[in-house]
This record gives sequence, structure tokens and C-alpha cells, in this order.
Amino acid sequence: MFIDVVPNGRSAPAVLLRESFREGRKVHKRTIANLSQMPPALIDGLRALLAGGAVVGGAYHSLEIRRSLPHGHVAAALGMMRKLECEFSLN
Repeated sequence: MFIDVVPNGRSAPAVLLRESFREGRKVHKRTIANLSQMPPALIDGLRALLAGGAVVGGAYHSLEIRRSLPHGHVAAALGMMRKLECEFSLN
């Protein structure tokens, strides 16, 4: 399946969800849905999904980091500082 944009004379182009298939040696296209009335952002998301990607719309704007746990070398350094009872500040 793929999204096809078809010129439509002087009016807005038609945005179609299509499927291609073979009959013998000929390749045909079958229209599954007309997506012309959908918002462009939704069409781009659908196009990415059809290409095999994952779509997370607006996640970076709607999420907030409140706390981040140390890992790797940072966790090792903090652990050693705690064992040695060193004073430290994470500001």
C-alpha cells in the first residue's frame, strides 16, 4: 500500500491510499480510500506508518522530565563518593 497524490486540474490534488497488484505481466493500482479531506499531518503520519516507521506525534511537547536516574559511569562515581562519604551537590 502507498499514498498517491494525483493532480486534479485546477482544484486541489486528490490524496489516495492505493494498493498495487499484478495480473499477469500488467501492474494495476486499486484505490482503497480517498484521504483528500484529512489534515496533512495525519497523512504524513500514515505515510510513515506504511513505510514501516513508528509515529509518536507531539510526544516531546507533551512530556516533561522530572527526574533522571544516574547510570553507567555516573552511577559508579556517585556510589564511590557515597562509600567514601564525600560531600557533593547535584545542582
